[in-house]
Amino acid sequence: MRKIFAHFIILIMIACAGKLSAQQNNNLPKLLIRLDDIGMNHSVNMAMLKAAKTGMPLSASVQFACPWYQEAVEILKQYPNVSVGVHLTLTSEWKNYRWGPVTGRTAVPSLVDSNGYFPQSTRAFGKNAYKVSEIETELSAQIERAIGSGLKITYIDPHMGIMLSTPELRALTEKLAHKYHLAISPLSSVTYFGETYKEMWGEPIATKKDAFLNYISKLNPDKPNLMVLHTATPSPEMDVLVDMNSNMMNSKDGKPLTSIHRQTELNALLSPEFAAMINKKFQLINYQQLLAGKDISVLKAVDDK
Repeated sequence: MRKIFAHFIILIMIACAGKLSAQQNNNLPKLLIRLDDIGMNHSVNMAMLKAAKTGMPLSASVQFACPWYQEAVEILKQYPNVSVGVHLTLTSEWKNYRWGPVTGRTAVPSLVDSNGYFPQSTRAFGKNAYKVSEIETELSAQIERAIGSGLKITYIDPHMGIMLSTPELRALTEKLAHKYHLAISPLSSVTYFGETYKEMWGEPIATKKDAFLNYISKLNPDKPNLMVLHTATPSPEMDVLVDMNSNMMNSKDGKPLTSIHRQTELNALLSPEFAAMINKKFQLINYQQLLAGKDISVLKAVDDK
């Protein structure tokens, strides 16, 4: 009888401890980690796989116009801890590694160059005299490819910021979100759920990890906090990619640095220092968790309020 009573007391203590832990977590700042450019290539997918295997709640933005999206789909189906978004893609920013529209070059001629690929920079995109009707056709196809993959799609977001860069394109993004019953993950200046926004993309390699850890140790307790990471594992293909959109990703003598940047961000995410902060400095959540109980039928940008 005493053993039964003692066991009962232990169960009560465990239950109370669990409730206290949950209460403490609810009082912590909320951190969203969004991994961008998934499906771009095998190296990026392998980095996502490493992160997904930790069991951490994460969000992954997949480029369904890219050649390796099918591998990304196979991986993501195994990891329900990762919320999935469509990384709306209208540029193809690498030298000698290009992709074009899901709909084909003849369906959306204002969105492609003479070789049938998306433009290599946001500037080139802007000069392309694009037609909004063709953008809607192409991005609808990307979203429908995503939904047809069998993954649960939670949100859309703009690759390189294009689809939130003008009022006209933002309105189309909101139209697509409403049409397909999806949320919108933000750009720095335009948010839909009040997220703070930070990405490590432009941080120098030497200071990237420290900047990442320092930032997430001082998150806003009153808002969800979004950290956007670009990660990859080393590989011959990844190591030679030259970014045609930004000189920041290449050395002064033209050596590509993107692979090292992305490895550094992956290492920071998988570091013991980051793991030690979870449920102490912040509560880690994904977009599925953020959206629980929220009405996304009508999205309104927070900066419009």
